[in-house]
Amino acid sequence: MKIRKFAAIDIGSNAIRLLISNILEVENKEPAFRKNALVRVPIRLGADSFTVGEISKINLKRMVDTMKAFKLLMQAHGVEKYMACATSAMREATNSDEVVDLIKEKSGIDVQIIDGKTEATIIANTDLQHFLDSSKNYLYVDVGGGSTEFTIFSEGKIMTSKSFRMGTVRMISQSVEEMVWDEIKKWLRFHTKEFHKIDIIGSGGNINKLYKMSGITGGKPLTYLLLNAEYERLLKLSFEERILQFNMNPDRADVIIPATKIFLFAAKWSGATDIHVPKIGLADGIIKAMYKGQI
Repeated sequence: MKIRKFAAIDIGSNAIRLLISNILEVENKEPAFRKNALVRVPIRLGADSFTVGEISKINLKRMVDTMKAFKLLMQAHGVEKYMACATSAMREATNSDEVVDLIKEKSGIDVQIIDGKTEATIIANTDLQHFLDSSKNYLYVDVGGGSTEFTIFSEGKIMTSKSFRMGTVRMISQSVEEMVWDEIKKWLRFHTKEFHKIDIIGSGGNINKLYKMSGITGGKPLTYLLLNAEYERLLKLSFEERILQFNMNPDRADVIIPATKIFLFAAKWSGATDIHVPKIGLADGIIKAMYKGQI
């Protein structure tokens, strides 16, 4: 058996994450991917980008420090290959080129700013195939800080996907245009109308936390009714109460409510009643895509 180490850096609108994975190669078997380390730094770039239009000097310094630390961690782990991808907040920042250049100069890390379609494609190339039942239809929903990616699967294949400028940080910054909700509703209803039944596969830290809060075990799906009950429960609590009662990080306690709202509307407009939560995301997809030579 050969063990290789790949890493992915996901520069999101709410946080920056480093995922280091072991890839186990055994002759005549499919490679196995095992998460080795995950580091999350809550630098809310979207609060800059979606309000003033650029990354602030304070957050730029925090980004540089974070990337320098990530570089050292990857060296300590013996990572042989890595990739850093930035999403919605960096896409919209007017000084994104300056940020990328400074990170390269100070840490040696090249940051790739990817568009929404590429983000959705990378996410869809994760371990989803292990969760898909070819006899069922699925709506994959990845809720981020600045955008939400939707991908529809039928008979185990991707039918269509789209990224919308709808995310949790954007919502709490009041930077979402009302027309975006209408666009999502029309898109979901149009692309799911032919299905008698469809299930949601949820991705992102918020849906993982909601799943844990629900108390469901054994890999069973989270139902729409239970998710709505969690939403109502969260609405009744203050920011501080959510932190204390559910052991949430401060940067999770505010965005979890808009994230729940997005999932509830996605279920309502697609007709889904079950939400599966397999704990996969962009960083996982980056590592798989690198290994397969797709990026």
